[in-house]
Amino acid sequence: MMKGRCLCGAVEFAVSGVLPKLYQCHCSLCRRVSGSSSNAAMIVPMANFAWQQGQDVIRQYHTETGFKSHFCSQCGSPVPNMTRDNESYWVPAGLLNDPADTQVAMHVYTASKASWDGVLEEASPSIYEAMPPYGEFLALLQSDKKS
Repeated sequence: MMKGRCLCGAVEFAVSGVLPKLYQCHCSLCRRVSGSSSNAAMIVPMANFAWQQGQDVIRQYHTETGFKSHFCSQCGSPVPNMTRDNESYWVPAGLLNDPADTQVAMHVYTASKASWDGVLEEASPSIYEAMPPYGEFLALLQSDKKS
């Protein structure tokens, strides 16, 4: 079992089972939420995710387009939230306590990456200018194949 928490520790969660692969999103919304060039996250099936504490301090923000951000009201860290299909959790990779036994499977929304974002190396995992179809996206994150 892998545990994770926000910066201040008020929100804690656990992820069980084999960790899925990560993706990095380079869209402008994810850059604003992370304050960085991309947002690294994984999609965890609901059955493999458990809140440990702090759900009462989680706040959320939704844009008119449907983008959502859940965050700790005490420290501002982005925190896990339910995906649109209500079957999985979006989990920010940087919240995991221990080194994760996983890897980045893809970069998405690279067409809208920041002008100062470095060029992705040729050896990088799959690169998508936009988000791939959801089924393909989940299949790539769950595959056992090494990139």
